[in-house]
Amino acid sequence: MTTSPVQANRLQIEIAPRTLGLVLAAIVGIWMLGRLAGVVEVVVVALVLVGTFDPGVAWCERRGLRRGRALVLVFGLGVVGFVAFVLLMVPPLIEQLLRMVETAPATRTQLVHDLRAYPWAKPLVGAIKDLPLDSLAARAGAAMLGYSTTLFEAIGYGISTMVLAIYLLADPAHAKGLVYSVVPRHHHIKLARILFGLRVIVGGYIRGQLITSAAITVFVFALLTIVGADNAIPIALFAGMTDILPFVGGYIASAPVILAVTPHGGSVVVIVAVVMLLYQEFESRILVPRVYGHVLRMSPAVVLVALLVGGTLAGIVGALLALPIAAGLQMVVHELRVDLPGDMPTTDATHLLDERANMVYEHLSETATTAAAGVIADDIATMVKRTENADE
Repeated sequence: MTTSPVQANRLQIEIAPRTLGLVLAAIVGIWMLGRLAGVVEVVVVALVLVGTFDPGVAWCERRGLRRGRALVLVFGLGVVGFVAFVLLMVPPLIEQLLRMVETAPATRTQLVHDLRAYPWAKPLVGAIKDLPLDSLAARAGAAMLGYSTTLFEAIGYGISTMVLAIYLLADPAHAKGLVYSVVPRHHHIKLARILFGLRVIVGGYIRGQLITSAAITVFVFALLTIVGADNAIPIALFAGMTDILPFVGGYIASAPVILAVTPHGGSVVVIVAVVMLLYQEFESRILVPRVYGHVLRMSPAVVLVALLVGGTLAGIVGALLALPIAAGLQMVVHELRVDLPGDMPTTDATHLLDERANMVYEHLSETATTAAAGVIADDIATMVKRTENADE
């Protein structure tokens, strides 16, 4: 019996049930991640808060305070500082905003009169004349009413995030035990190394954010002081707060700065606007890549790409969390000993060190509970990391 040419050239594709199950599980996981995006954001921000406050709590513990009292002290100081920051910043800004709404038509007339003396400002004069400032107060009130629901949602998410962060800090051993309980024990050292790396990344991210926020705060305060504008301190604090928003934060901060110098004439307004624009270019293209690239061990190009991708996928929150997430993914790939194209291959000495660490851990944690095993894994991972850093 002969086989026909059609049957001989037939291509048969078979998909294993396990592969099909993995594909379906991945699809369901992506769908659930999209549906639970708000919950994921709360968890990620809570972990960032844990990384922010944990050094302070640990410092208080080393000074003899119990963890509960240290936690209350650190969070209490944080709340008091935040309230003082808001009281120092918000009332002057609201007063300035109300005054701006009342005097907007007169300010527009004066600004147009001043700019008419410059031929290059003719397009700008036309744009200023077309601004609908007569109904500014009514539209501002309607906008604030529309944002009230979003504000209450943000407050609810903020409270949930704070409660979760306090829970994780109050009993870190139990929280880590829950994580270790869902991971096979022979992977605990890798998990401990990843958690250790995440703490370093969060600390570096917070330090980098403090540097950039402090830089724009000092810059805005100096600029307004030189010009002689009112409310230099609250406006500078507002600039430092909004600077945590990548890309748009600096431009939001520029608005009250420019409005504060409008009484000093059109030429001063133009100069201040140009100076603020130049500072935003300096921060986004030089300061941010260098600061975050150093503390997160990411190249300036990777920093910029991560910010763009995060902002495109998840808006402001995505851009805000893009850097620690990108650095975390890079760290996870490194800790899992995955050799990417262009990287130096993992050496035999590194594999040998990992094997010895796993052997020691399995011996010490043989009869330990999950929480105690997590503590042992943390200690061994810390020693291994110190050994690797000493060899570099």
